[in-house]
Amino acid sequence: MMARLSLFKTTSSMISSTEEFVCPICLEIFQKPVTISCGHTFCSTCLAQCKQDDPKCPLCRSIFDPSKTVRAKDLAKNISSLKAPCSGCRKVVPLSKLRAHNRTCTDQVEGATAAWPPVYRPPNGVSGRDPSNQENRLTFPCPYCETDNLDLVALRDHCNADHNNSSQSVVCPVCASMPWGNPHQKSINFLSHLNLRHRFEYDSYVDYGIDDDDALQQALEASLKEK
Repeated sequence: MMARLSLFKTTSSMISSTEEFVCPICLEIFQKPVTISCGHTFCSTCLAQCKQDDPKCPLCRSIFDPSKTVRAKDLAKNISSLKAPCSGCRKVVPLSKLRAHNRTCTDQVEGATAAWPPVYRPPNGVSGRDPSNQENRLTFPCPYCETDNLDLVALRDHCNADHNNSSQSVVCPVCASMPWGNPHQKSINFLSHLNLRHRFEYDSYVDYGIDDDDALQQALEASLKEK
């Protein structure tokens, strides 16, 4: 996704596609978007994950100075003023509220989860995982080729080594395996998403009874404590 995002113009408050307003890391509508020196834009919280280890752009790998990160004001303004139809119920929703709407939209949830098995719910609100479903979250197929049964580390190594130059949009197999995941949502830049969003083993840290944002926060906090 290029720096042209902040230059986006429209003659209407209604748009048909949200692609230009999606963070390449979390694959959601930008929240507090910021732009780095190379011109690429990310959610501020997504970029913060990158800053902790190595200040390189997740997309082009250019070195950037975290102190010179700037708010993408024009982009944020467009997100505040534009609307788009929900892909499930087709209701027109402000871009700034589309994240929240997608999590509660019955039509979208039913459409996305039609082929999923029932989600395990621990009895009496007790945190825990369904043993019968654990294997599906321990190994993953490569979304680019037929290589299968890769754990998260092997998946990252394989994709970075064998598919580093691929521009194909693919579904993240890790996200798709989660109770909150959408098996139909394709990542525009899967490698950047994989390297930043899935730097930890979900099975080691996450309570699958919580949603995606809470799970990510829980895993990040737990993994940092082990360092």
